[in-house]
Amino acid sequence: MKPRPAKDKAACVAPPSSWLPWELREGLRRDPPSVRLPRRGALKLHQPSPCSAPPLPQAREPQVVPAPPHRPGTMGKEKTHINIVVIGHVDSGKSTTTGHLIYKCGGIDKRTIEKFEKEAAEMGKGSFKYAWVLDKLKAERERGITIDISLWKFETTKYYITIIDAPGHRDFIKNMITGTSQADCAVLIVAAGVGEFEAGISKNGQTREHALLAYTLGVKQLIVGVNKMDSTEPAYSEKRYDEIVKEVSAYIKKIGYNPATVPFVPISGWHGDNMLEPSPNMPWFKGWKVERKEGNASGVSLLEALDTILPPTRPTDKPLRLPLQDVYKIGGIGTVPVGRVETGILRPGMVVTFAPVNITTEVKSVEMHHEALSEALPGDNVGFNVKNVSVKDIRRGNVCGDSKSDPPQEAAQFTSQVIILNHPGQISAGYSPVIDCHTAHIACKFAELKEKIDRRSGKKLEDNPKSLKSGDAAIVEMVPGKPMCVESFSQYPPLGRFAVRDMRQTVAVGVIKNVEKKSGGAGKVTKSAQKAQKAGK
Repeated sequence: MKPRPAKDKAACVAPPSSWLPWELREGLRRDPPSVRLPRRGALKLHQPSPCSAPPLPQAREPQVVPAPPHRPGTMGKEKTHINIVVIGHVDSGKSTTTGHLIYKCGGIDKRTIEKFEKEAAEMGKGSFKYAWVLDKLKAERERGITIDISLWKFETTKYYITIIDAPGHRDFIKNMITGTSQADCAVLIVAAGVGEFEAGISKNGQTREHALLAYTLGVKQLIVGVNKMDSTEPAYSEKRYDEIVKEVSAYIKKIGYNPATVPFVPISGWHGDNMLEPSPNMPWFKGWKVERKEGNASGVSLLEALDTILPPTRPTDKPLRLPLQDVYKIGGIGTVPVGRVETGILRPGMVVTFAPVNITTEVKSVEMHHEALSEALPGDNVGFNVKNVSVKDIRRGNVCGDSKSDPPQEAAQFTSQVIILNHPGQISAGYSPVIDCHTAHIACKFAELKEKIDRRSGKKLEDNPKSLKSGDAAIVEMVPGKPMCVESFSQYPPLGRFAVRDMRQTVAVGVIKNVEKKSGGAGKVTKSAQKAQKAGK
């Protein structure tokens, strides 16, 4: 079980770094911080230590790994960080393909590789497969063992790429939606083997579901890897590849992607064909080409295709939104909320409002990895010190924003477009599942089913449907069971998409169309905020 930060006075101190929640170190653009007991005078943040159990405070020194040991200095700050999500049907070879990239270009040091290879040999998996790397990492992650997040990173000539979720993970769909970090690009792996492609793209296959989800949730860039080309009949068949490209193009076009902007690459994740360099086994493949307004691109390998991803535009010009992941009380410092800046900029001296609790206070300092920041930008996972606010006043799921620029507010109700994924029965008005939206986890009532719509075109099919079942898409009016802060997807995407959880699974996903805010009257304004506001006048 994941430990929560202590809430009673005596125990309200920062825990050892490895007790920090996983969200703080999972798939972020920059390595996330953790909080430790500071020496007098300064709030210190450092990277999590890759330990397997909560150590005593004097346990081994945290190991900070700025770059993989076998490629020192190459993963510097000069490269843009890109997040990708790998999607596709089970057994399409996602793990092998991803493992291959991490193994050849990424953050696994020689010692770990030797350890894995030795274990693989002992278990009779002597023909070491790349998937073994991922299986090991996945098993550790699922058991909650802290693993060095650099293991999920690899490098291209242009980018520093983080795989923000590994497919096959139990909460894959939930993570994709509430993802601590939004993917910049989805890599769809389809298997070319006889019968395998057909199974994946069939009505029950996950290929369609994952691609639709990625598009619905705002992942607008796509790369398709046609995998297992070595297992077509005959092997490396051009005819089979062309057939698959034609069918996948037609399908992704229906969803909303433009196939002309999507690189298709025939690969073998196991043998390495077209992964990092052109394959001699497919002389017929003259390379992929994409055409888009930002500029055309072409290449042969999957690695080159990853280099054509358009870097994310940082939403610095929007008002500040920072969902809290946790709140700590640090002796001699005070209250320190921790979270990731989603939009806008957080600066020391800023007067911020926390919603839905409606508390306004001043930010004293902002820190990340030991360093005080003069500003924190979207993608930064930071700790910040606030004055005159108790650790009991604010909590995970609250949202911090600039009190002077569109401050966040409690939502009275909101209208959403939802897609029912897998619910065993019928959903009707009054249904109250738990909603996971950014870091909030709150029961919300489906107050009114307004209309049933076509899940691809968005066209209205029926007014006020009596009920919804798996596969349906609808516009629904939702009312939070407890105070909650959400935003429309068009204004603040990370705060406008959610997963609907029931019976320990994701039963639906949604995007928020508009929010009716609660006019909260005057909330609590701390003394330091009043001073700062007077000084700023």
